[in-house]
Amino acid sequence: MKAIVFNQPGLPIQDPQSLFETDLPHPTPGPRDLLVEVKAIAVNPVDTKVRARSSSQGPQVLGWDTVGIVREVGPEVSLFQPGDEVFYAGAIDRPGSYSEYHRVDERIVGHKPRSLDNASAAALPLTSITAWELLFDRLGVEENGGKGQSLLVIGAAGGVGSILVQLARQLTQLTVIGTASRPETQQWVLEAGAHHVIDHSVSIPLQLETQKLNPVDYVISLTHTDTYLAQIVEVLRPQGKLALIDDPAQLDVVPLKRKSLSLHWELMFTRSLYHTDDMIKQHHLLERVAQLIDDGVLKTTLGEHFGTISADNLKRAHALIESGKAKGKIVLEGF
Repeated sequence: MKAIVFNQPGLPIQDPQSLFETDLPHPTPGPRDLLVEVKAIAVNPVDTKVRARSSSQGPQVLGWDTVGIVREVGPEVSLFQPGDEVFYAGAIDRPGSYSEYHRVDERIVGHKPRSLDNASAAALPLTSITAWELLFDRLGVEENGGKGQSLLVIGAAGGVGSILVQLARQLTQLTVIGTASRPETQQWVLEAGAHHVIDHSVSIPLQLETQKLNPVDYVISLTHTDTYLAQIVEVLRPQGKLALIDDPAQLDVVPLKRKSLSLHWELMFTRSLYHTDDMIKQHHLLERVAQLIDDGVLKTTLGEHFGTISADNLKRAHALIESGKAKGKIVLEGF
């Protein structure tokens, strides 16, 4: 089967070997696996991070956002059958979906939203799972809860922020404050449903104070948390909660003590990495997201369509993500 791979980590994306096309053996599904014919994918920051840091040997396939059609099922599969249209984010310890066919455990797969085309659906799985787990599992916000409380989302125009703002606005009573630094990304965050948008390139505490929005009860930091930590501590209410997804080289959490602030880290791959008892919760989560999409409660976060799934187009997508200027999700469709 055709696949786009890399052999040597750390190469600049402009290098011809940073991503290249090759042929790989056709995968065979395990007991609880689906074999999916890949129709569309999205590119995420995790793709660029693994390409930069991986220590594995041999050709490696990236890609953790997939829409496709089930072609084969393992003997213990009970949730899907051949012909089903599905969407999912995969598992980081298995080959990714920059390939014509992909093998995935059914417990982390959902039926594709009926109302979306393949590209629009591909924008959703990884970020939806991450945002849902951040808001409801890590911070413990309850659906339809949060009345009189506020949430600050730092980096709200990216893939996770774009769906997180929607979830918080549509499924809770929180006052949602997003940050974005450019006029076009600020408008994107407002259209996603944020009550207020501020600029994270200038003082966050000052802007919140000026608009009488401080202190806040929850902060979700999606980028450069180490840079913003002092400001986050300043604006959080005593006994407030901070959740993050990025990978700071260092993070001094001692300043959280004075306010009894709690820290929550989210990695959507944890359940599949450790085969946790509640691993199937991601299946149920994606089914719920699909229904919310079909009901018109949520909308796709597709930002740009980069064409077919090819080495050249994936390099363009990686370059845009590495620039830090991506808005929403970058998708590719068809081989």
